Formats: sequence, C-alpha cells, structure tokens
Amino acid sequence: MSTQKGFTTQILHGDRWFGTEHSAVHKPIHTSSQYSYNDAADLVAVFQGKPGYSYARQGTPTTSALEDKLTHMEAGRASLTFATGMAALAAVFTTLLKSGDHIVASQFVFGNTNSLFGTLTRLGIEVSLVDATDVMAVKQAVRPETKLVFVETVANPGTQVADLEAIGAFCNEHKLIYLVDNTLTSPWLFRPKDVGATFSMNSLSKHIGGHAHALGGSLTDTGLFDWSDFENIVDTYRFGNPTSWGLTQVKKKALRDMGASLAAEPAHRLAVGAETLSLRLDRACDNALKVAQFLDQHPGVAHVAYPGLPHHPQHDRAKKLFKGRFSTLVAATLKEDIDCIAFLNQLKIVILATHVGDTRTLALPAAKTIYHEMGPALRQQMGIGENLIRFSIGIEESEDLIADLSQAFVAMQAH
Repeated sequence: MSTQKGFTTQILHGDRWFGTEHSAVHKPIHTSSQYSYNDAADLVAVFQGKPGYSYARQGTPTTSALEDKLTHMEAGRASLTFATGMAALAAVFTTLLKSGDHIVASQFVFGNTNSLFGTLTRLGIEVSLVDATDVMAVKQAVRPETKLVFVETVANPGTQVADLEAIGAFCNEHKLIYLVDNTLTSPWLFRPKDVGATFSMNSLSKHIGGHAHALGGSLTDTGLFDWSDFENIVDTYRFGNPTSWGLTQVKKKALRDMGASLAAEPAHRLAVGAETLSLRLDRACDNALKVAQFLDQHPGVAHVAYPGLPHHPQHDRAKKLFKGRFSTLVAATLKEDIDCIAFLNQLKIVILATHVGDTRTLALPAAKTIYHEMGPALRQQMGIGENLIRFSIGIEESEDLIADLSQAFVAMQAH
C-alpha cells in the first residue's frame, strides 16, 4: 500500500496495511517481555543490529507500530518511543552529549525541562538559556564546544514562538544537532523537519494521545543530520548506514541501559488516540482562538498571550509555520485586584488540573504550581507573572467555555 496518503487516512489504516495478526484492525497489544527464535543465529543477529525483538525494554511489536505512525506523521527516517516525554528529552541529552559539551536552549522552556538542565549542569554539560525568538541570541551564545540547540515550537506557558526557520538554517550550517520539542503544535500543525531539525520530540501524553489516559514520549530522527561527523558516536555504533547511528545510540543507551521504555498497553492507547489528532486539534485550536479573543477584550484581564492574536509578537511567524492554527495554550494574566486562585475556584466546566493537550479544557495558576520551583527571578525572565493562568483548551463547545469564564468574572465582582 502506498504511503502517499493523507495524514489521518494513513494513521487510521496504517496498522492493517502493514500487517496485523488475525486480520485485526489495530495492532494487538504484545505483552511478552522476551521473544524467542528457533535458530540461535537469528537471536544473535538481532543482538548485533538486525531488525527484530529480543527483550521488551528495547521495544515490542506494539511500540513499533506506534513508532511507524509517528515516523509517518513527522515525515522522518525513524522514531523511538519512551515512557514519557521527559524521558525522550533526557535520552537525547544524556546519550549524545558528554561532560564538557555545551547546549544552547530557549529561556522559555517547560519547567521540568529547566529542572533537567540543572541536572545536566551537575553532570558537566553546560546550558546557556537565550531568547530563542531571535536567531541572533542563539548565534551569540554558540561556542566551540556547543553540540546542540534546543527549542520548543510554542513556549509553555508564555506562548513565545522560536525563530524556528532561522535557527534551523544556522544549525545546519554549523553542523549542530537541532532538537525541537513539537509537543504543543504536534506534527499535525508543524513538522520540525521542514525547518531543518535533527530531531522532533513529542510528549505523546498531550495532543497526540489526546485523552489524558496514557503517558508516553517520542523522538523522531528526520534523517537530515550527518552522524558520520559527530564525534560523540561511540565506536560500537559506527557500523552500517551512518544515518542510523544517532538513533541507534539513543536506543541502546536510553532504552537498553537506562530502561526508559514505553510499555505495550499505553503504546496501544496512544496509537488509537492519534487516529483523531487532526480532528481534535482543529476543533481545540478554533476554541482557543475564541477564548483568547474573549479574554483579550475582558476588563478583568491585564494581558493575554496567544499566537493567534494579532498583537502577539510572533503572530505572523506562527501563522506561516503552523498552518494558520495557533495551538491550544492560552496564557491570561488577570488584573491585580482579582485573585487568580479565587477566580479559578469559580469555574464549573474548566477543570483545575495540570496537563495540556487534553480533550477537556484545563487551567492552573502557573507561577504557584508548575513553575513554583523556578523562583521569582527566573519566572520574571520567562514572562510568568504571579497572576498568570494557563489554559489548555479542549474540544467542548466554545460557547460553553466562554459562558463559564463569564460567570466566574461575574462571581468575582459579586465578592
């Protein structure tokens, strides 16, 4: 079957097109921990690099089916799946870098990613945080020991949009690994390969899975990086086609050695959830724009950050890169005389919970929760005020969401 099918068509039918047991529509869940061979030579061949399965820590037919979907979505060369998105990020940093290496990263990064950078620093890998909305900041931070540049497509929660195209061109020119966290856009809105990325990373728990019932992460190698020139590939993995060397090292070190593996059951859930990615995301993005427009005009709101609003600093960039969609994250800073905790407690439909990319709309006070450990100085650098509410917009009717927000503002006035 040709792979030149539409995005959603390929995801829906990919399992059966590439073969499933007993004519199943979905790839079955393979729960076996180990895989046997009638000929010991075949087992040896798998251990020495031939495709196949030996022990579930390095993959199963169920995770392979999900990886095939992700590779198609990202138009990449190959993908790996992990227990979480953070495991996928940590895998790249800890398996392809060594003490003395240097990373340039966006200063507008997810709180847990910033915490991971602290761990890397203690391991001897230095990290420089810069304003990645401007490629010049990245260029000025690069040193001779720089090996990798890391950005998110849309920052969480400030919604800054990195200078993705220009950074990609610079990384390719200087042979730097370009790692792009595609979580908040997903491959439906954006493919990092189109801007020269080496890797696209996704937290599968978010938009791709979509239903907040499974954790997972992924790393897709776009096939654009020349691994034969990368000095940190160990000799053990310098065999065969060099295009596979980077991902092979990540797989062997992060999955086999560290055990950051995705189990079969969540892999199956994420694969099924991915089937409706385009439908869910289109609806949620439409809702997010309407909610952002409502909040932007409300007298109780001091500032709204959403790339779909014309006054957003990177509005034109986001419009060009993300298919005219602007993701589902809306950051609203309430006026100082409104207590954001009290406001959140008035909401009836919007769920007070951490997470993004769910089918349901979620909200939390960002400074007091997921960014609390950063401290006020770093929060200020990231543009996270004490009264900022992060909304992850879902697929409810937009009228119901706006009505819920309206009644919460009215209730605050009554108090």
